[in-house]
Amino acid sequence: MPLLREKGIHLYIRREDTIHPLISGNKYRKLKYNLLEAKKQGKDTLLTFGGAFSNHIAATACAGHEQGIKTIGVIRGEELQDNWQDNPTLTLAHEHGMQFHFVSRADYRLKSEPLFIQNLKDRFGDVYVLPEGGTNDLAVKGCMEILTEEDTIFDYICCAVGTGGTVAGLINAARPHQTVLGFPALKGDFLIEEIRTFVHNDRWKLVTDYHFGGYAKVDRPLIDFINLFKSKTGIPLDPIYTGKMLFGIFDLVKKGVFPHGTQILAIHTGGLQGIKGMNRILKKKNLPLLDV
Repeated sequence: MPLLREKGIHLYIRREDTIHPLISGNKYRKLKYNLLEAKKQGKDTLLTFGGAFSNHIAATACAGHEQGIKTIGVIRGEELQDNWQDNPTLTLAHEHGMQFHFVSRADYRLKSEPLFIQNLKDRFGDVYVLPEGGTNDLAVKGCMEILTEEDTIFDYICCAVGTGGTVAGLINAARPHQTVLGFPALKGDFLIEEIRTFVHNDRWKLVTDYHFGGYAKVDRPLIDFINLFKSKTGIPLDPIYTGKMLFGIFDLVKKGVFPHGTQILAIHTGGLQGIKGMNRILKKKNLPLLDV
């Protein structure tokens, strides 16, 4: 693209979104060792947490269906209980066998509390519990496998950040000469301490200027960028994670943050299933739709 040539920047995209048709990108990596551990423990059911358009919910349902493991999704928002069929993400999860348990937003905030989790186990039995977003030690281990020996040529590894598991895996796998840049989809610096619980070095930074107002928030410039990027490269981006990351990378290039000759690897973590749901929201707001 012209800006990259002008600044002498080499940008490569790792298409993690293509490694599985339904269990997309980083979710495939996060679930890999958790599924093995669930089977090792003799558990036949995964229970996890997510919102109405959660990539993690969709991926967990599909992975469970593929592996012959039952899945339960604790879904944020009791109001969805009577109309979840209108939601493309939850419909996909249901089609792949996921059972839903809808809770209020107040109760959902207790999702990490031992008593709340124990109550879920009392209700649903001896389940294997995955946290929201799937981030735990086994998920970080899986995400370390995103980088390969050939990736030592890169100066920067860039990744969108939700719960922090994927970027933590990349930080642990990166070489000493590499810097990992995480682009959070949420406002605030609270993720820094969460990521530090999983990583072993300080060669990383969170770039917090490209959340566009917070999780699931978008505007016309972001939509235009995503559609232009797809038209120029053929690569679709989601508006929650990868779209914001690439927007941020190009803005940093424009500002001259990266020296001439810098080699950047951006990780495409998937999340494309959420575009259908986002387009419904954009249509209501009379904003341009995302190219599918």
